[in-house]
Amino acid sequence: MAKKEEKKQGSYTAADIYVLEGLDPVRKRPGMYIGTTDTAGLHHLIWEVVDNSIDEAMAGFANDIEVRILKGNVVSVLDNGRGIPVEVHKQTKKSALETVMTTLHAGGKFGGESYKVSGGLHGVGVSVVNALSLSLKAEVTREGKLYVQEYERGIPKQKVKEVGKGGRTGTKITFSPDPTIFPKTDFDKKKVIDHLRQQAYLTKGIRIVFIDEREEIPYYHAFKFDGGIKSFLDYLDEDGDKLIHDNVFYVEKEYENVGVEAAFAYNEGMDINELSFANNIHTTDGGMHLTGFRSALTRALNDYGRKEGFIKEKEDNLTGDDVREGLTTVVSVKIREPQFEGQTKARLGNTEARTAVEAVVGEALKSFLETHPNDARSIVGRALLAAKARAAAKAAKETILRKGALDGLALPGKLADCQTKKAEDAEIFIVEGDSAGGSAKQGRDRRFQAILPLRGKILNVEKARVDKILANKEIRSLVIAMGTAIAEEFDISKLRYHKIVIMTDADVDGAHIRTLLLSLFYRHFPKVIEAGHLYIATPPLYRIQSGKTVRYVYDEVEKEKAIKEFKVNANIQRYKGLGEMNPSQLWETTMDPSVRILKQITVEDAKEADKLLDILMGSEVMPRKHFIMSKGHQVTNLDL
Repeated sequence: MAKKEEKKQGSYTAADIYVLEGLDPVRKRPGMYIGTTDTAGLHHLIWEVVDNSIDEAMAGFANDIEVRILKGNVVSVLDNGRGIPVEVHKQTKKSALETVMTTLHAGGKFGGESYKVSGGLHGVGVSVVNALSLSLKAEVTREGKLYVQEYERGIPKQKVKEVGKGGRTGTKITFSPDPTIFPKTDFDKKKVIDHLRQQAYLTKGIRIVFIDEREEIPYYHAFKFDGGIKSFLDYLDEDGDKLIHDNVFYVEKEYENVGVEAAFAYNEGMDINELSFANNIHTTDGGMHLTGFRSALTRALNDYGRKEGFIKEKEDNLTGDDVREGLTTVVSVKIREPQFEGQTKARLGNTEARTAVEAVVGEALKSFLETHPNDARSIVGRALLAAKARAAAKAAKETILRKGALDGLALPGKLADCQTKKAEDAEIFIVEGDSAGGSAKQGRDRRFQAILPLRGKILNVEKARVDKILANKEIRSLVIAMGTAIAEEFDISKLRYHKIVIMTDADVDGAHIRTLLLSLFYRHFPKVIEAGHLYIATPPLYRIQSGKTVRYVYDEVEKEKAIKEFKVNANIQRYKGLGEMNPSQLWETTMDPSVRILKQITVEDAKEADKLLDILMGSEVMPRKHFIMSKGHQVTNLDL
């Protein structure tokens, strides 16, 4: 008998080459197909199934979609489209339904005229959902008959079978995410509603119904918008700043087989809110269609400004930044062969999309400016004001940052820096007030922990330009301490601390300061948040002592539980401020890496804080009144 050959360590032979068949690659590397297996990837399963129904709607064969979340986080998506074909596929020798559900890159979007435009261009959408589901059931109604096939982790449990008569044509997909793939399988109702609302805006006339059956009384919401993205723009601006002109720009036109739809308006704020879509897919990183819009906008406003004498010299031309301040825009294209970067479709690469958008928006905007002279003057005047302010801000930055750096600008005097010079090991605590700052300085581990006390509340950056921001002593100290500079000079590689921890009191003032700081980072240091460097400390609310036993607790529920466990009258101390803790207490509860609780801030967290600040401190009264009326009943313990 031949001796079995032993595989040498470090060898690389044909035996090392693994061939994954069917949907095995998806289960082996799910991140390659849905980006991540966290909550974003989980919801991506719904998006992929809904995309197929939206494609039917865009092709003109469906106008009704129903999305249900059943108990146990099971999802069903039903449409009244043509229904996935069920006859035997000549290439695979299986039902077309089974082929679509179990084969990557199989679908009606790779050729022919079934779909002129579609979002699910890769053809992996529904098969990937099948692969990553514990169970999935496909029900198809075609030609008066109902067909069904069920799957378990992507594997068919039986062949496609006819089970009876069917009513209206369509497809229903019911799936349950696989808990061995997804750590959490709880779907976020708000996230689903926002996505479905967005799809309804992007597909005129389609009706999308959402039902959440997980609640005691099922939640029901229906969306239908005949105004398309013009209605979407109104929705985006309804709680924001007041518009500076009367008429909203809108155009819908086809250019060389590319459908273009665009709308925009300017408000009094400084935010830039640009949303771009290709075949109803939200291209979060923009792409050629957004580039085309920006070019058309800048060129049209400069041409109009020179024609009307607002812009005298060519060197005074408005820049892209000048014309985008205060802008809210939605740009949507329908294109036959979209070229996205990656399966998550974050950026559109088609050059023809840029050409089409630039041509359509350029022509329509020229006409808009000529027929709405009052609006045109308001828009161009706003951009010219932004240009002047930007020049002033640049001069201020150069004075404060560039000149300072050349002169050997020292770190802020109140900064208690750490000893390590390795940014990856260093952390800085932004502390409210000198009292808490003193305790933090004494209680810290000076080897890697720096302390920067802030006096009072920092400037609300909501409507402040960079020159005014840098004139604020507290913010300037923070910018210098971080080392990254700000605005165009921002360089995250120069960040001096890889953990920036906001540490404020557990009262109303502390929450306000925390919100102001989150807004500052969201507006001017988003890359710090994106890189995962921003955190919030969680100091205890109570110190409970019974005899020699001491316990720190962080909320009311934990307090009541601790009191019951002690079983005797305990001494309870309520911490309203960090300054009430001595250095050792602050260290052992809030700063010691081995026991502390830090909340890592995401872009979504900071965005919500910034939105809240805008509502509560913005110039518009009605959003603030609405917020107080709708949320006031939730306040049970208010420190005044």
